[in-house]
Amino acid sequence: MLLGWRLTLSKLFLIPQRYILGIMGFLAVVNAYSLRVSLNIAITEMVVPGTSSYYDEDSCPSENANKTHNSVTNTAILYDWDETTKGLILSSFFWGYVLTHIPGGVLAEKFGGKYSLGLGILSTAVFTLITPWVIISTNGNWKVLVALRVIMGLGEGTTYPALNALLAKWVPLHERAKIGTLVYAGSQIGTIVSNSISGALINATKNWASVFYVFGAAGVLWFIIWQLICYSEPEDHPFISDKEKAYLKKALENVSEEKRQIPWREILTSAPLWALVAAQIGHDWGFFTMVTDLPTYMSDVLKFNVKENGIWTSLPYAVMWLVSMGSGWLCDWLVSSGCLGITFARKLFTTIASLGPAIFIMIASYSGCDRYLTVAMFTIAMGFMGPFYCGMKVNALDLAPNYAGTLMAIVNGIGAITGIIAPYLAGALTEDHTLKQWRTVFWITFAIFNVTNIIYCLFGSAEEQRWNDPSQLKEQKLDTNYGSVNDQGKFAKKEVENSVV
Repeated sequence: MLLGWRLTLSKLFLIPQRYILGIMGFLAVVNAYSLRVSLNIAITEMVVPGTSSYYDEDSCPSENANKTHNSVTNTAILYDWDETTKGLILSSFFWGYVLTHIPGGVLAEKFGGKYSLGLGILSTAVFTLITPWVIISTNGNWKVLVALRVIMGLGEGTTYPALNALLAKWVPLHERAKIGTLVYAGSQIGTIVSNSISGALINATKNWASVFYVFGAAGVLWFIIWQLICYSEPEDHPFISDKEKAYLKKALENVSEEKRQIPWREILTSAPLWALVAAQIGHDWGFFTMVTDLPTYMSDVLKFNVKENGIWTSLPYAVMWLVSMGSGWLCDWLVSSGCLGITFARKLFTTIASLGPAIFIMIASYSGCDRYLTVAMFTIAMGFMGPFYCGMKVNALDLAPNYAGTLMAIVNGIGAITGIIAPYLAGALTEDHTLKQWRTVFWITFAIFNVTNIIYCLFGSAEEQRWNDPSQLKEQKLDTNYGSVNDQGKFAKKEVENSVV
């Protein structure tokens, strides 16, 4: 009876379960970013409108601006936060986010990614729902809001390590770029959804609180569906087809099913891993600068109102998502057809995703007060960032699928430190909202993109590392010990010979 029920359910799912997991993983990242960045648009309407007495000849004149006041007219829910304070608030999420990456990766590999991913998103959704109550009840105490954002970051820090552990169990090598890109490119869709809906909601309700209620509820709904239809491994799935299970078992032979001790020494002394860290730092610095600070730039420098801000800050991420998906398919085709080696492909697409954004972000900063030209340059910059996902983002799966969660925890966790630094630095450098001050921010981004890409191109690799296979790692240690014994024997023999002489 149980077998018949299982067969009936498997027939209901026309899409293979690895693709369903990919779609739900994509929606997980959509929710993660919606919850994370919902504050970025909202905060532009949470502060008391102010003017700077600082004069800059390059400043965009306010008389040409559409934004003359906040959409939120209730002054009781507007707060006097300066740019440095706003930078602290926006960066505080990452204080908690970086701390749970490695624990999240270890837990995902030990117990499966289903629960560490699901519970992480659920906790962030719940804290998002209570954010308006916390802010209003404390009369805009920014320190309390910072503490709340740190707790939200703790919950969401498990997201990427858990997803990488899941992909390692479910996705064959020749599908890795397109399914990995589908999942990780959810960050663009989450940013698009959050920015566009946030602007429209605030404009319609005249209240920033609605943003947190909508995205918090969406996160809870995703969690319920995730728990019902997704599982950590193919072997655990109650209604996967036997054909797909057999296919995945054969395609993922290099992924061990035994519980393993993590080879920390080998991982932490791996040059390709640290090259990945460098590439992640470069991408994250640019991406977090754009995600966190672009709404502020649109509002304070280009003078877009909140509805326009939501629409125009969404456009770059829409283009980035389209490029991400297209480049994922292209990368898989180039590798499977033999046109490119996998290492060269990873480096090529990562380089495109570094140099393109670096160049066009700088052009945008020199576009002056031409608002739509500036938006066009930012859009092209983010479009070039799309190949990052089929470049270095899936590279950890190439190096060691058995430790994919741990590697992602290290790489993404260290990269996320830029989420602490970049928003705070941008706020501290742009107190007067001038183009010249923002150019400094973008020049720093330009330099970081280029330096980190050079490091990745020199030391990066997509070859599976020897320490990924527990049996090979054991043999390597035995060889080392055997060599030591031989050396000792040779030394003892030499001593005997010398004594005879």
